[in-house]
Parts: sequence; structure tokens; C-alpha cells
Amino acid sequence: MTFFPGDESHAPAPNSRADLVSTLRQMLPEGKITEPSRLGAESSPYDAEIVYDDGKGPAAIGLSFYRYVPNDMQGEMTIGCPTTAQSEDDNCVTTSLPDHSRVTLLKTYAFQDDRRLDTKVWSAQLLTSSGQYVSVSEWNSSAPSGAPISRAEPPLSGTQLKELVTAGVWRRIVDAVVDERRGWAQTPTPSEGEGPTVEAVNDTLAALLPKDRQVFETRSDYPYVDVFDAKAKNIIPIETTVLLDVQQHTASEVADELYGADAETLPDGTKVATRRGPGDKGVEESVMWTVDTMRTDGLRVVISAYNPGSRGVPARPTPNLTMEQLREIALSPKWDRFR
Repeated sequence: MTFFPGDESHAPAPNSRADLVSTLRQMLPEGKITEPSRLGAESSPYDAEIVYDDGKGPAAIGLSFYRYVPNDMQGEMTIGCPTTAQSEDDNCVTTSLPDHSRVTLLKTYAFQDDRRLDTKVWSAQLLTSSGQYVSVSEWNSSAPSGAPISRAEPPLSGTQLKELVTAGVWRRIVDAVVDERRGWAQTPTPSEGEGPTVEAVNDTLAALLPKDRQVFETRSDYPYVDVFDAKAKNIIPIETTVLLDVQQHTASEVADELYGADAETLPDGTKVATRRGPGDKGVEESVMWTVDTMRTDGLRVVISAYNPGSRGVPARPTPNLTMEQLREIALSPKWDRFR
């Protein structure tokens, strides 16, 4: 394997998906590499998924990049081995590097709730002290879901995964690209005209979740959290994904344009609309529930929850939050801080 290790590498960062795949190709052992035809134009050019075949069967390999706010405890807690009970078949270890970065290696099954589907997923996650996040995942099938088992195990060993995820070129992608495509404010507190930060919204949302729900993962580029039942025996698959949108409109008159005649109006004038619709695109049985609210001064809080199907058929038929719980979260006075 050919690598650009640590911060000593001077290789240029890829500036397109084609460059990204070419760079990844140089780092893998000899084998056939193709790109899945299902990746559409809407896919980010700075995340990649390939199909790699070393002669022992095709395997999907995926790369993704994010940026966490340094010293963000909420973000840092999501990177590492699960704190809840894992399956006896799982293996996870987190190690620290000399530069204080953390690498987590996790070997598990993609479908913990249905062992008739023995799709294995091995991953390596890197979190640097400056918030750079790189994730590499591999499967023993040609796609993360919906494809038959093609080999006994994913192709890269734990050592190879660690070497791959710590390659210096990926860190430069985070620095050069991820920050540019981010639309939310980066300041520790909301600034006028910028809107609330992702960190602030995620922290508020986490505090409003029911006590028997636990946050597994958050994102740094858009407010959402993956939630699971804290009473469950394991955290895979994630049962519910919750998304938030907090806006401050300039005039309350827009409520008439955004909310139909059937929307509920509370005694204090707050508008409330609820919707039930499809969830993940192209995933059967995936549904999304939404509660859309607007205060009289134009503060709009929209919360949606769906049963994700990224690992195949959703783990449950509905989100693991009721419409009443979503309504309570959206109407909480804690959102007033973002006025």
C-alpha cells in the first residue's frame, strides 16, 4: 500500500470525486476498482464510495470527511467505541496517536437485528485535535446494503484501515474543502445575520430528547442527531434520525405563506403544522414525521424524525419518537435563545 503519512505529505488534495478515487486507488493493494453506478450527480464530490476486488470478491469501500468544532464535547463523545453493550461478535478499540489524534477501529455487522444477513462492516475513524474527521468503511459485499455477501470478510485488515484513515492527504481535504461547503455559522455563539451554530442547535436538541433516548452521533455541517433507545441491548442499527432547522424570519406575515388554513394556531399565536411522509429516498418503509412551528415574532423551529434505511430496511416501522414528543421539543421555550 502506498500512503501519504501524517503531516509530512506534500501531495495535493483532490479537487473532485475523480481525483479522490484516483488518490484512493494509489493507496490500496493491487486490485480492480470501479465506482457504483448508483452514485448520482447529487452525491458530494468530496465523499467517495468504490467497489474494490482483490481477486477474493468485490467489496464496497467508503470515505467521508467532516469538521468538528475543537473542544466540542458533544462531537468528541460521538467518536469512539460505543459506551453501551455491544454484540458478542463486535470488536472495537480506540487508540491515541502521538499528535493527540484518536483512531477508532470497529468490526461489526451491518444488520445486528437480522443475522440472516451476515453483512460485515469494518470501519476506521480519525478525529484530530483540530477537529478534522475522516472515516473509512468497508463491507464484505459490493454495496453497503442490498447486495449479497461476496466474500468472507472485508478486504483490508485493521492495520491497513488505520494506515489508510491516518494518511495526511485526507486531513488536507477537510481543511481545503469541508470548510468551504459548510453553510452554518462556525462561531461559538450565534452572530447576527449568521444564524445559530450547528453545535448550539445540536446541544439544545440533545437536552430536549426524552430521558430514555440517547444520542449516538451528531453531524458538524447540519443540525441532526442519530438517536437510539438507551434500554436496547446494542446501538446498531440506529433507530431514528432527528433533523432540526431553526430560522428567524423578518416578518410574521410569512406564516400565512408557509402554513395552510388547516394549521393549528395556539393561544399565543404560534403556528403548528404536522406532516407524515416518506423518509429515505428509494428506501421502502422509510417514513418521516415533521412538526413545523413558527412563533409570532418569526422564530421558526422545524423538527423531523425518520426511521433511517441506510443499512437496508428500517429497523422499525416508525420513528422512535412520537409526534407528541416532536411537538413538545419544537415548542420548547429553550429555542427562544436563537431569536
